[in-house]
Amino acid sequence: MTVHLMTTTAPTNVTDLENVAVLKAQNVNVYYGTKQALRDVWLYVPEHKITALIGPSGCGKSTLLRCFNRMNDLIPNARVEGEITYRGQNLYDPDIDPVEVRRRIGMVFQKPNPFPKSIYENVAWGARINGYRGDMDELVERALRRAALWDEVKDRLHDNALALSGGQQQRLCIARAIAVEPEVILMDEPASALDPIATLKIEDLMRELKERYTILIVTHNMQQAARVSDYTAMMMLTEDGRAGTVVEFGETEQVFTRPRDPRTEDYITGRFG
Repeated sequence: MTVHLMTTTAPTNVTDLENVAVLKAQNVNVYYGTKQALRDVWLYVPEHKITALIGPSGCGKSTLLRCFNRMNDLIPNARVEGEITYRGQNLYDPDIDPVEVRRRIGMVFQKPNPFPKSIYENVAWGARINGYRGDMDELVERALRRAALWDEVKDRLHDNALALSGGQQQRLCIARAIAVEPEVILMDEPASALDPIATLKIEDLMRELKERYTILIVTHNMQQAARVSDYTAMMMLTEDGRAGTVVEFGETEQVFTRPRDPRTEDYITGRFG
């Protein structure tokens, strides 16, 4: 994968986050073959905060999210240009192992996707293939507790995970992600397939998890972004409609109450999108 290091100056409204950002996207462009999906994207993700990516469908939110753990590598003809760093290290350096990137930067997908195995094996799986040599029972319990699921499943750890409710399955997927001890958790619309009660449980869980992890979430739910995130990035298609980009980024309260870009206000208030 070809990477060009850029020296373009970042937009002024994100420079104050540069020193506390654990993840940085600087002048990032993404292509799927000849089609450009992202153009000139800047984003700084601060540590132990929840950062939300919002914007209309098709503006590149999930594409940007996948850049941070190199999931786009798995898409044929995908190409990333620009600089994406984790704690100052270029994630696309030829010497960087993408499997190790995905261990440190975990991901939870839109629809719960537990393995057709027991609850226990779902949590233990990642640690086992990574060569974990500690007390597996303790690790499974710790991950399930952090995912706020232990009390609901502790007496049926060897039941098939597919028998759990949708909300429980999503929390199990979160437990599976954190069992390998990542530092960052990426979430791609983690509650969009859940009912309101399960959604609130996931939101409560995110607030608890940010004490230990940095969280970057894609959501179409404006109320959810306002409730759970500390920072918000507004994404839109560029004027020619051919690629997505970040048009505004800042503290969530500012973005929702005093947006700098009129397109942000129009989207948040439902005038379009």
